[in-house]
Amino acid sequence: MIIPILILSTVFIAIAFIVNENNADQLLSGYNTMSKEEKENFDIKSYLIYFRNFHLFLGSTLLVFSLLVYFFVNKDWSGIFMGTYPILAYIYFIWKGNKFAKKQNKKQKITTYIAMGVMLLLFLFLAYEFKNSFNDNEIIVDANSIEITGEYGIKINKKDLKSVELINHIPKISTKINGFALETIKKGYFRTAKDEKVTLLINSNSSPIILLITKDNYKIYYSSKNKSNEKIINEVRSKMGVFR
Repeated sequence: MIIPILILSTVFIAIAFIVNENNADQLLSGYNTMSKEEKENFDIKSYLIYFRNFHLFLGSTLLVFSLLVYFFVNKDWSGIFMGTYPILAYIYFIWKGNKFAKKQNKKQKITTYIAMGVMLLLFLFLAYEFKNSFNDNEIIVDANSIEITGEYGIKINKKDLKSVELINHIPKISTKINGFALETIKKGYFRTAKDEKVTLLINSNSSPIILLITKDNYKIYYSSKNKSNEKIINEVRSKMGVFR
């Protein structure tokens, strides 16, 4: 998590110095699509000072507070802060940036409100996803199937299950296909370093981890937050009468 924090903070600080009056026509989103009249009505010099100061502040505060949360509060919460703080900051940035138009018109106000609305919806979506990520995926076992509930959950019939075992750690992951990954929570579809598509339902960094393999050799890695993985696998073996 520390590396993503450093990279994202550096990106925001770099943006502060990359965009200037000479390249704003090409690089500055919103300004580069304005008509000639709209650009003449916009105080670009003052705006670029505001633009630079905002991104310097955003990059530096993101770095400091993300690391403080990482080391002194919770590593997963650090990832959540890193993902949501910039969105809230940009809502403020868009709202305050509206004042640099010398004469405000209806079109500009509507565009500003739409942009702020989109950012707010994105924030709410991410907040909802992060909230769900903290909910434990529970295993329900009966004589005929195993079901893992929650987001990216799966149900496997006994006849389709090849093996259930305990392992010490998940394989090295190269890319995320669809899902989310924090420091200790990883859920969704990922690709391993060996180019193997797998499902991760890791709710904690506790070890050992449960590995379920289907008859077609698809692998699901699972770790509970609220229950011992050893107890879970014993329950699987007891109720299904297999994989002893």
